[in-house]
Amino acid sequence: MSSIAGIERVADIKCIVGESPLWNAEQRAWYWVDIVARTIWRFDPHSGKTRNWTTSEMVACIAFNADGGLIAGMESGLFSLFLGEEQMAHEKRLAAPAELGAGMRFNDGRCDRQGRFWSGTMFMDMAAASPVGHLYRYTSQNGLSAPVVSELIVQNGLAWSPDGRTMYLSDSHMSRQLIWAFDYDTETGTPSHQRLFVDMNAYPGRPDGAAVDSEGCYWICANDAGCILRFTPEGILDRRLDVPMAKPSMCSFGGDDMQTLLVTSISAGIPETDLWAGAVLMLRPGVTGIAETPFRT
Repeated sequence: MSSIAGIERVADIKCIVGESPLWNAEQRAWYWVDIVARTIWRFDPHSGKTRNWTTSEMVACIAFNADGGLIAGMESGLFSLFLGEEQMAHEKRLAAPAELGAGMRFNDGRCDRQGRFWSGTMFMDMAAASPVGHLYRYTSQNGLSAPVVSELIVQNGLAWSPDGRTMYLSDSHMSRQLIWAFDYDTETGTPSHQRLFVDMNAYPGRPDGAAVDSEGCYWICANDAGCILRFTPEGILDRRLDVPMAKPSMCSFGGDDMQTLLVTSISAGIPETDLWAGAVLMLRPGVTGIAETPFRT
């Protein structure tokens, strides 16, 4: 691994669109996806070994399943994935929304603090700026919900406060660049009282993937600006971390002490001469994160 100013690079991996990093405490390993490459990566920081699995279509977000394997948002719906000895992941489609039209796919997603899986859809041609995306909730008991939030262009930034009572959501399209907060009913999994949390038009970059630390602060990857911004629960910027790539895409806390931040990034559209584009990084921001809740059946 190479490093600069306390930042370590994971192997020589160069993702086209790296996303959805996750720490598996039981395995003591990191997972993430490369959407366009249809690849799921695994990295063991103790041995330095990596391995990957391919999928039949683009995989945009993953969460661990408490019963084993993964749940994932892909092109044609939500899937259950099992990663075995073969190069190809074993796939089983769980649900597909009626609103998932041609040229669309799922994008950002994760579980709430109770283990419900949430993910949203987007029209892949971002230049079209089509507000046809929706946010959905999925449980094994009730299946896929009707659209919970609609008229999204590029759904992103999904996260929950430490107590699970605040849900965050963003639209990272350049014509929006907004982050919202919602009151969240932990018993029913219902968000309400949508309100503006941060207008990213006032800050560098577009709001991409996010994480929440144990102090309740919201870390958002500022895509196109080469930094990660930390906002307090009141929506006040209190910290900026510069990273060596222009397009950081999502961050997640992990490691044995939950104090390592893994950051994925995007190389698509970046000149080949930019050696850090698409890199996966590890850094120590000096705060403790919160373990992601697995999907619970």
